[in-house]
Amino acid sequence: MNAVVIGVILMLGLSLARVNVIVAMIISALVAGLTAGLGIKESVDAFNSGLSAGAEIALSYAMLGAFAVAISKSGLTRILADKLLDKVNAKGSGNETFLSYFILLIILGCAISSQNLVPVHIAFIPILIPPLLVVFNQLRLDRRAIACILTFGLATSYMVLPYGFGGIYLYSILHKNLVDNGLDIVNTQVPMAMIIPALGMFIGLLIAVFITYKKRREYTELPLTTVSKSAEVENPKKVMIVGLFAVLASLVAQNLSGSMILGGLVGVMIFNVFGVVKWEENGDVFSKGVAMMAMIGFIMISAQGFASVMQATGDVASLVHSAAALFDGNKPLAAGVILLVGLLITMGIGSSFSTVPIIATLFVPLCLDLGFSVMATAALVGTAGALGDAGSPASDSTLGPTSGLNADGQHDHIRDSVIPTFIHFNIPLLIFGWIAAMVL
Repeated sequence: MNAVVIGVILMLGLSLARVNVIVAMIISALVAGLTAGLGIKESVDAFNSGLSAGAEIALSYAMLGAFAVAISKSGLTRILADKLLDKVNAKGSGNETFLSYFILLIILGCAISSQNLVPVHIAFIPILIPPLLVVFNQLRLDRRAIACILTFGLATSYMVLPYGFGGIYLYSILHKNLVDNGLDIVNTQVPMAMIIPALGMFIGLLIAVFITYKKRREYTELPLTTVSKSAEVENPKKVMIVGLFAVLASLVAQNLSGSMILGGLVGVMIFNVFGVVKWEENGDVFSKGVAMMAMIGFIMISAQGFASVMQATGDVASLVHSAAALFDGNKPLAAGVILLVGLLITMGIGSSFSTVPIIATLFVPLCLDLGFSVMATAALVGTAGALGDAGSPASDSTLGPTSGLNADGQHDHIRDSVIPTFIHFNIPLLIFGWIAAMVL
């Protein structure tokens, strides 16, 4: 009975049974430790020793949450929503196709920016999308296409762009765990290894927008979709200028320091210094930012503890050797199994960021033993971590779009967010992740 196998399967089973992910990882880590003969104290000590590795990541998320709240309080996203409404009202229904694709392109840009340029994660969705539902209804846009666009921007951008949350995923999590498990790779190689899998996501997006959900869809005009324009923002010109300055300064601070914590702090302080967010609201900004990102941060910390126990059991090596013997040098089969296991684990946890520390412990030694190249190993582990994020009912990448698109109760989470994103993103990721492992 391999302790690592038992721990991972139990963690996955508990997560799928809707047990809180943090609780599932703690229980599974303890069971794996006891199975390996570590004892309760040794298992707890091993779990605790791994927690510190996730502290910086969790604090980065908390600071980015504060930045998101500051942007929300400034009214920057309300200004953007109002400008889009004005654009549609000015054009009327004369060029419905052009307006449709213009709106979709703007939403895609916002979704990508929310991960890298203005790292506010899903916080922009409930602010920006509900006021635009009336526009979507006028243009008869299929909200499943919009869900796919939002999920693409939320997931794909962190897979290849090493800024904001992409910097956290590619450098702080993926590169760190690859190196910690024995892979000799430079951090700048990691984004390059993820280009082919990201191309699969892009193809899935094109299929969703231009083929699957191209047909117009009727929605009922309900009260929440006929709301008037959002409340006027005081001095919108100042908000736009300060907001742009805060975003640019945050990016510069991140690049110079290599720290998302400092980047988020600089952005928040600029809003305060220029009076866009009042000083007396500063405490509220940080408390709400921490609350918004707290669950994600604690899941990441727990995942590092879980991975630490898996390594402490000593069963990783035996599992790798057994798996290598089972595959008998068959790289195509091994790559397929690795990706499928990653899909299952991420579907259960609901977070790519929390999956990588767990699967890297298992798959990096296995890939090295099977003779995969450094780039192929990075592509496999990175793709295996990202798989399932788009199609998990518990993922921010599906919960976020639903929170905005279902403001009037006409967008089902499973049928309209989870299933469409699973089909259009996870299947291409499996295919292109496997291709990357074979050609890199």
